[in-house]
Amino acid sequence: MKYRLSVLLGAMCYGILSTIVVKAYGAGYGLGEVVGSQLLVGCVLAWALVGALKAFGMKRESAAPRDAGEALTGSLPPKVLMTWKQRLILMAAGMPTAVTGLLYYQSLRYIPNSLAILLLFQFTWIGVLVQAVMQRKKPSGTVLLALAILFGGTLLAAGVFQEGLSRFDWIGVAFGLMSAVSYSLFIIVSGKAVPSAPPAIRSGWMVTGGMLLVFALFPPTFLFDGQLWGSLLGFGALLGIFGAFLPPVLYAIGVPHIGEGLTGILGASELPVAVMLAAVVLHEQVTVLQWVGVALVLAGVALPELVKHFKQASERPLAGQRLGM
Repeated sequence: MKYRLSVLLGAMCYGILSTIVVKAYGAGYGLGEVVGSQLLVGCVLAWALVGALKAFGMKRESAAPRDAGEALTGSLPPKVLMTWKQRLILMAAGMPTAVTGLLYYQSLRYIPNSLAILLLFQFTWIGVLVQAVMQRKKPSGTVLLALAILFGGTLLAAGVFQEGLSRFDWIGVAFGLMSAVSYSLFIIVSGKAVPSAPPAIRSGWMVTGGMLLVFALFPPTFLFDGQLWGSLLGFGALLGIFGAFLPPVLYAIGVPHIGEGLTGILGASELPVAVMLAAVVLHEQVTVLQWVGVALVLAGVALPELVKHFKQASERPLAGQRLGM
């Protein structure tokens, strides 16, 4: 149960981010300052965690963790040997998540929070499409049905059937969809980048790579002009903790124990959290029909895993009968 709760809390952390970003924009800060301060705080916290785990590892007789979750809740060897090629690979793998943040946060300048998160969630079918092309394999009927439910739910939740398409700012929609594409690429490449490295160290190098990319695109003048020591530090701290630090830690603890399928279902909790905060904190209008759309999106995300679970459950009695024969 604690591992499921870990993943659930990690996803809910992601759902908080867009509301904080809108508040930061309202305080007068720009995209580079918001994302740059987020990744700076996240990078500092990630490497502080690595240092703490290494220091704790020195005090233990057994330095090597037993599994991925223990690499974050237990200890790390005092010395983890990695080549610079591996470090560069991890930094490159972390860049798509920084690009996702830039695109997603930029979309919030043009469209409501509740719509931006829905567009980001299109990574589900985009990821399926990319994998189908890469593997040259047609998606199953269950997956296609799930994508149809997901698409219909998105149209409902976005208010298309109520207000049409005229109210949308298509620049914001484009940024939102590009963030979904970027996030899909991150999911595909992140798991394949130096999987042998301890999760805490992988997270540290990936956040570092994302931070360096953002600093290259948006020079961090806030470090020198005094802005960081104003309210920007507060926004950066919140975004860094809930966006760049806590979710990777919580996911690394829980995912190895519950599997990717259940992780996908629990990870969808980001959507209702973001929509609820948009309604409560930002006072965006979210109708009952839009909440129905949100529920359909969650159902579309969960459907393939639920079908898989029921199939496995129905096959167990049959397998037992065969053994009894």
